[in-house]
Amino acid sequence: MARHRHSSPSRIPRHLAFGTVAALAGAIGFTHAESGSQTGRNPVRTAATVTAVPSPSATASAQDDAPGDVAADLAADVEAAVREAVAGAEGNAAVAVLDLSTGASASAGTAGATDHEFATASIVKVDILAALLLQTADAGRALTAQERQWATVMIENSDNAAANALWDAIGGGQGLAKADTRLGLTETVPGDGAHWGLTQTTPDDQLRLLRAVFSEDSVLSADARAYLQSLMGSIAADQNWGISAAADGPGSAQLKNGWLARSGTGLWVTNSIGRVEVSGHTLLLAVLCDDQKSQETGMALVEDLAVAASRPFEDGAGAGGDE
Repeated sequence: MARHRHSSPSRIPRHLAFGTVAALAGAIGFTHAESGSQTGRNPVRTAATVTAVPSPSATASAQDDAPGDVAADLAADVEAAVREAVAGAEGNAAVAVLDLSTGASASAGTAGATDHEFATASIVKVDILAALLLQTADAGRALTAQERQWATVMIENSDNAAANALWDAIGGGQGLAKADTRLGLTETVPGDGAHWGLTQTTPDDQLRLLRAVFSEDSVLSADARAYLQSLMGSIAADQNWGISAAADGPGSAQLKNGWLARSGTGLWVTNSIGRVEVSGHTLLLAVLCDDQKSQETGMALVEDLAVAASRPFEDGAGAGGDE
């Protein structure tokens, strides 16, 4: 099936771009540096198939609906596709994918990247809203009109002022950490103070978050999940890049992207998480990249990895076989 590919926005408005250091350093505190970039061709590491993605150690196991040989074949196919996608790429890059239609999953990336801790940038906004929805449910109340307005522009437009407000509303890093425990995240560390964009995470943990948003086996209520899904399916046009490049067509993706330039190195973080429909399969995808030379380079790599990781499922691989 021919792929559509969303063109990268040529210009992202400053009030939306989570990466313009001069505009954001004061509000979100991007002041600490990361280590320098890796260069040259990067080998690929993969993890085998799992069903629930409960913990990193489980990624070497196979479930009843995903026999070991199928799991190994899928992991090998994802590895091969990702190896091609990252050939010559710089920095760290990793992707984790879960097929909700079959329960099959795999992860791959440049050497060590599947365990690498990435800064979330704006993909943490999904986590922030999930935390708020848990807290309001505990309190037995609905979101206020102001909270709904903030949530809408935070997800659809990646508005940072709204994220600041909701970060404060959930109790900052402590509130996020408590919610993440309930959501099943085990490898995510909230950013210090007001620095929500410097929350650290892994691709596997982002799959756990996506499962909480998109599967019925979740601590989030059906209404909360539907609300989050609706917002992630209404992303503004200039935000519509990333994992949506792997989707069958317009309207078959729900996502949140994140991007920022690190003040210490000038190198970019580019991330994309969400759900796509691919040849009858419902895939959850988390693609995380850092130490990228430019925003455009990082965005292109994210899209290449999303397409590469979804290709084996499109071809009928995985726990269900052809459908």
